[in-house]
Amino acid sequence: MSKIPFTRNSPQARQNQTPQQPQEGQPDPNAPYEHPLLEDPNALANRLEDSELFVRRNKNIVFGLLAALVLAVVGGFGYYTWRQSQDDKAQATMFQAVNYWEADSLRKALKGDGQAPGLEAVASEYGGTKAGNLANFYAGAASLKEGKYQQAIDYLEDFSSDDLLLQARAYALIGDANMELKKYKEASDYYQKAADYKTNEYFTPGYLLKLAVAKEMQKDYAAAGTAYDKIVNDYPLSAEANEAKIYQARDKAMAGK
Repeated sequence: MSKIPFTRNSPQARQNQTPQQPQEGQPDPNAPYEHPLLEDPNALANRLEDSELFVRRNKNIVFGLLAALVLAVVGGFGYYTWRQSQDDKAQATMFQAVNYWEADSLRKALKGDGQAPGLEAVASEYGGTKAGNLANFYAGAASLKEGKYQQAIDYLEDFSSDDLLLQARAYALIGDANMELKKYKEASDYYQKAADYKTNEYFTPGYLLKLAVAKEMQKDYAAAGTAYDKIVNDYPLSAEANEAKIYQARDKAMAGK
């Protein structure tokens, strides 16, 4: 790369210029320039030459990095497209199984009917998709109804969602399965999660009532009373409030209050 031609702003030109008297209130024209790249075109040219030389000497590395970046972008887009197609396929595949689930044909919902696959197959094959994630919820709920409590827990623990209803419901179902297995501490923990998840007047009182029952099974009447109190005080218009009032005084007495 050739150097930028001699100009009036180059150091050589400035050396030949007659010093000027500074005007009052104006910057001194004879003061040194602070940034050579802004005022000295030759310095800028040298910097550009250095950059060009670096690229020439390391062109394999530079081109390799550019190729890797392009591959990452193309690969990411391809993966997103593939995931979307897998999700669409999973939704179509589980359609019949969900129909069986809604009709309470639980075995067909879980295992399939010989032609359409069941929820277990969808959850296994498409677990990384949104539809496969939802299949875990359906399979867990169906397993619970069939009395397969540990299987229900396994499926429901693999389910996750930020939905107002489904995630709290999944926690509560895991609590139900643990109650059936007489694991009251684990049941309490999941009922507490359900009650704490995006609290609302429609579902939270029911989860608190389940929590109170689980605490009673552990003979923790103080904690059960606290759950009943919360229902009565925070959700007085709920259907569970009247039931909570019935047991509230009893649990306080048993807790020695």
